[in-house]
Amino acid sequence: MCAEPAATPEGTEPREKRLGGVAPQPTLAEIASFSAPDPAYSPIVVAGLVRLGELLLLMGVGFGVHHIHVAAQWGISAEYLVVIPAMSFLAVFALQGMRLYHLAALRSPIHHGFKIAGAWSAVFVAALAAIFFFRVDNSFSRVWLAGWYVGGLFALFLERFAVAAAIRALTRKGRLDRRTAIVGGGPSAAPVLSALAAQEEGDLRIVGVFDDRADTRSPDVVAGYPKLGTVDDLVEFARHARLDLIIFTLPITAEDRLLQMLRKLWVLPVDIRLAAYTHKLKFRPRSYSYLGDVPVIDIFDKPIADWDVFVKAAFDKIVGALCLVAAAPAMLAIALAIKIDSPGPVLFKQKRYGFNNEEIEVYKFRSLYADQQDQSASRLVTRDDPRVTRVGRLIRRTSLDELPQLFNVVFKGNLSLVGPRPHAMHARAAERLYDEVVDGYFARHRVKPGITGWAQINGWRGETDTPEKIQARVEHDLDYIENWSLMRDVYILALTPFALLKTERAY
Repeated sequence: MCAEPAATPEGTEPREKRLGGVAPQPTLAEIASFSAPDPAYSPIVVAGLVRLGELLLLMGVGFGVHHIHVAAQWGISAEYLVVIPAMSFLAVFALQGMRLYHLAALRSPIHHGFKIAGAWSAVFVAALAAIFFFRVDNSFSRVWLAGWYVGGLFALFLERFAVAAAIRALTRKGRLDRRTAIVGGGPSAAPVLSALAAQEEGDLRIVGVFDDRADTRSPDVVAGYPKLGTVDDLVEFARHARLDLIIFTLPITAEDRLLQMLRKLWVLPVDIRLAAYTHKLKFRPRSYSYLGDVPVIDIFDKPIADWDVFVKAAFDKIVGALCLVAAAPAMLAIALAIKIDSPGPVLFKQKRYGFNNEEIEVYKFRSLYADQQDQSASRLVTRDDPRVTRVGRLIRRTSLDELPQLFNVVFKGNLSLVGPRPHAMHARAAERLYDEVVDGYFARHRVKPGITGWAQINGWRGETDTPEKIQARVEHDLDYIENWSLMRDVYILALTPFALLKTERAY
């Protein structure tokens, strides 16, 4: 699929026509509402799942033919238990070597049919050569070899046609698109947009152009794509619509403009690239990555992407469910104590900032008197705060009031076990909102927030009443984001109980 402007809702005219005077240009809120709300599937993950599926499929056919022809007559032979998985792995490597796991190849099984047959045939040629040179031809049934070859090839083509149908369906829904915004209009953007649009098998979908310039250097339409606003508008657009990639088309010599714009955009959970398509300054080939045939320089990468998203989500669900089961008796006892101690609900829901600044509701055990709840957290809880109940004082100091957030992790999926702590939406330090105190504060929302985090086990939990405290917490959060790994999550979880013993800042 080539790069093309995002579709407008059914029954509306193309944006280019409306920009030409037929109708007024839609607002950013309207354009964001046109966007597919569902997240995209990573092509890397899709290709990985197809690899795994084909490995299991080929092994299944091999063992199936063995069971029908060989095992039924002579019993199970150990040689087949080694050769079938080995040849199946070799077949997957051969298909990978012929670039048959790219989305373009998965979409077109007929066009790549000879390559698929060639890869599978090459494996059998290699196997026959090994059988001949090692003189083990009496150990393997010729009928089994022929049956597996024909059956495996037939199964591969059936599976590829099924995968192609699934990918076409996902493509129609926009689930395989990389929704892309262009920063910088005018002459520098036009050739980049034209080159991206000319790629028949690309997965980019250009949503529009953003440029801070409002003069003739940046027209309202560039190469058929509308200019939707400024870089500030792009930040707001990305908060309401799915965006996967930002491409700068500014010349590399415009260093000041680039830095000024990057300072605003690096807080977004997207990949950011600088197009090198028209640059006169040439780097070594290894310095570039490519979007089809268009060379780009990588500036920022989405912190957790592709398989890492899957691994972290699986870790959260599995370990979170185990933690919830283990904590159930304690949670029941705390709920009973809260009910006895003061009238009001057991749980307290509070709006906080989640991934990409989305509003989420997090669960906590109620620790304040019911008639003194502070939904917006406009006033931080301090030492000996009279609003805190007797039970609340204990569960706040030990962070047991956070246990219901396991429901957010396991059932709602809007929290992770480990990540930057979600702050209340109107929390303040020294009478200033957190994002006013810390430059780049919202960059901590490039990943899903967590119940515990790197800042918490390093002593930065509890009250954040000064700019220095929130600055230190954000610095630890950004360090966690930039250096994330599953083992680091395990390490943070393991140290969290020891961190909870330090209660000097928890009120």
